[in-house]
Amino acid sequence: MGCAAVFVRHDALGDAYICLTLVGVLVSGFVTDLIGIHSIFGGFVFGLAIPKGGRFAERLIERIEDFVSGLLLPLYFASSGLKTDVAKIKGGRAWGLLALVISTACAGKILATFVAAMAFLIPAREALALGLLMNTKGLVELIVLNIGKEKKVLNDEIFAILVLMALFTTFITTPTVMAVYKPARGGSTPRTHRKLHDLSGDDELRILACLHSSGNVQSLMGLTEATRSTKNSSLKLFVMHLVELTERSSSIMMVQRARKNGFPFFARFRKAGEWRDQMAAAFQAYSQLGRVKVRPTTAVSSLATMHEDICHVANEKRVTMIILPFHRNWRVFDGDGKEEEENVGHGWRVVNQRVLKNAPCSVAVLVDRGFGANTVHTPGPGLMVGVAQRICIVFFGGPDDREALELGGLMAEHPAVKVTVVRFRPSPSNGFEGSNVILRPIHSKSGDNRYSFSTAPINGEKEKELDDVALTEFRSKWDATVEYTEKEANNTNMIVEGVVGIGKEGGYDLVVVGKGRVPSSMVVKLADRPAEHAELGPVGDILASSGRGIVSSILVIQQHGGGGHAEEAPVLKIAESSKNEQPLATDGPSTNV
Repeated sequence: MGCAAVFVRHDALGDAYICLTLVGVLVSGFVTDLIGIHSIFGGFVFGLAIPKGGRFAERLIERIEDFVSGLLLPLYFASSGLKTDVAKIKGGRAWGLLALVISTACAGKILATFVAAMAFLIPAREALALGLLMNTKGLVELIVLNIGKEKKVLNDEIFAILVLMALFTTFITTPTVMAVYKPARGGSTPRTHRKLHDLSGDDELRILACLHSSGNVQSLMGLTEATRSTKNSSLKLFVMHLVELTERSSSIMMVQRARKNGFPFFARFRKAGEWRDQMAAAFQAYSQLGRVKVRPTTAVSSLATMHEDICHVANEKRVTMIILPFHRNWRVFDGDGKEEEENVGHGWRVVNQRVLKNAPCSVAVLVDRGFGANTVHTPGPGLMVGVAQRICIVFFGGPDDREALELGGLMAEHPAVKVTVVRFRPSPSNGFEGSNVILRPIHSKSGDNRYSFSTAPINGEKEKELDDVALTEFRSKWDATVEYTEKEANNTNMIVEGVVGIGKEGGYDLVVVGKGRVPSSMVVKLADRPAEHAELGPVGDILASSGRGIVSSILVIQQHGGGGHAEEAPVLKIAESSKNEQPLATDGPSTNV
């Protein structure tokens, strides 16, 4: 009750300060107009006196920006347009003057910025793009022109010419910049298709780990430490803090806090809040513990283009795997077993989906339920010493599961990690192994409620052979340190119960599964189940769903497709039949698994 009263009092004081600020703007404008200076200068000077940082500035912007940008600005622009009489521009002299004004305005801004940028060794293409951006005109220009017209400094003809100049230079900015500078859309660096299977013993493992907030740091560091090889290869970790850039001025303020390094904006962690300092300190300490090279950066971008920035950095840094935090995380309390959910929003889910579709390397999505909490950090050049992490690799078959097995091999090298491989096999006694499933793509705008599988023809026998070879090599190499078990399943319910049982029993801190884009004969049976998180695949979706009592964190891995497995589509399971029967005919392309 006391806390509620405090919060109410705090909100009331904040509203009072906002009202006083708006009254101060009006009074300042009235006073300056009274002494013969335009009222806008009074409001401008009063605005300079308001602190630009801190919670009050952000709260003030949050409360009044929608009203100003949604109502007052359009009305002001409309008023300026009504004052502009293009018919006043008559004759060749007037139109020639318009062309001269536009040419002079563009040349002055673009050339001056270009020369200054080249002097600081900025590449010519980026220098030209910067000049084009500086050439744009906006609200300030219109305000100055309207003041000049009100004071009779500008006649109707000159006012119309200058307004058209401002409009022209603003309208040409977007197409010219897009034509000159395309940072993450087809750069000069060729896309490198990398996955864990491509690594040799001497190769450096490069991981791009993304995070939304300080809540992702613990699980990210725990996963990185478990992945770090202790023998041949070294690890380089690129940590990217993802910050959403919106049209609000508060987002622009966040960008201004960072050191700008190009477009989109990437910057090393700076003092932009206490929790950012904590993240930077945590990763700096972690980089000093062993052979881990940590490169923290910040990406400030809109959610619509965030995936381009992630994929661009992954391509430029030649990373082997991208680690993404799931948009929903759960914390399980030991006392009553209840789950507390943290949801950062659907927009971040779309970012993950787009990264999974366009990534130049393998991708892992981490569903965090407290992974890494038992790791004890100790200083020194050696390993982190702590409670052994128990990690389970669930193997059904297919490229994604084989990539998960490769990750399990890296984890098996760590002395503080206990790896268990659980292979699900069909039961031949029930005819489950000898049945066919026909999948047909669904032509739908939204595939969020259907799992997506590869549209390329699948050679089941070849995939099974590759699975057997991968498991044989894995067991021959790690049989002494890795526990291997097999489970048989006679039907779909047994698959679901077996997978849920692994997550519920509490014997594993992390369960690693493949997404299953090229499904095995068992995973494909789950194709017609309603999907809650289709981007995780059938098995990952089962383990990530709430309400099942699962306590283990989940890592869903997608191997980089390359070749025929790159294209995916939502599918519908049509029928199951014996291998001796003819497949059911369909009216569209289908996959027979």
